[in-house]
Amino acid sequence: MKKKKVLIIIFISVIIFSIKLFCGVYIHDEFAGKHFFIKYRPILKWTFYSPLGQSDKKIEELSKEEQIEQKYFNEFVLDQGLSR
Repeated sequence: MKKKKVLIIIFISVIIFSIKLFCGVYIHDEFAGKHFFIKYRPILKWTFYSPLGQSDKKIEELSKEEQIEQKYFNEFVLDQGLSR
């Protein structure tokens, strides 16, 4: 009985980890709504947002952390045809 519980816990953990790898949420860069999506490749990042939004700023004007966040947003959201 104890072995069965351990196997169930492991199975559920693998499912949750797989969902975290292949699914995500992005915050729309214009309307600020949250949208669930399936990632085209696995990555541990869950929430994606655009530090630039709809502003006229350039990516070079952002901090290093914001530049990385914008690149992830571009790769996983804009380049995949989401957030139109």
